[in-house]
Amino acid sequence: MGQILDRFHGKEWKKKQVECITDRVYDRICNQTGRPTLTFDDLYIAVLLVFNDINKYLPGPHFDPPSKEHILDIVKECDINLDGGLDREEFAKFIQKLTAETFVVISQGLLLTLVVAPTLAMATKRATEGVPHVGKVVQKVPNSIFASLVTLAVVWIQQSQQEAL
Repeated sequence: MGQILDRFHGKEWKKKQVECITDRVYDRICNQTGRPTLTFDDLYIAVLLVFNDINKYLPGPHFDPPSKEHILDIVKECDINLDGGLDREEFAKFIQKLTAETFVVISQGLLLTLVVAPTLAMATKRATEGVPHVGKVVQKVPNSIFASLVTLAVVWIQQSQQEAL
C-alpha cells in the first residue's frame, strides 16, 4: 500500500509517465520513418501506440483512441511552426492535450481505491460491531487486513463494471 501511495503524487507522477510513453513512441515512429517530424499518418499511428501504452501501464478503465477529426483539430493547435508535421516538443504538447481528460478519470479511480475504500471499510467494521455473531468475527480481524479486503473488493467491482461495458 505504501508503494502505491508513493506513486500517488498526482500531476508530477502522471506527467512523468506521459513523458516516458510519449518519448518512447516518438522515437519509435521517427526511427521507422527516418523523418525528424511526424506527418498526420505517422501521428495517428503514434496516438494508437500511446493509448495502447496508457491502457497497459496506467490504472483505471481502458480508453478508446480519439477520432481522426479530433486529432486533426488538436494538431492545428499544436503545430506551432505550421510545417504540417510535429517535432518532439509539439508532439509532447499534442499528447498532453489529447490525454488531459483521460487522467481525470484515472485520478478519480485512484482516489476511490486508495482513500474512499479504506475509510468505508473502517466505517463498516464499526457498524458491524453490534451485529450478533458477525460483530465478534469482524472484531478479530485486524484493521489493516479488513481495509485491504474491502479495497480489493472495490477494485474487483470496478473491474467487473469495466468488463461489463
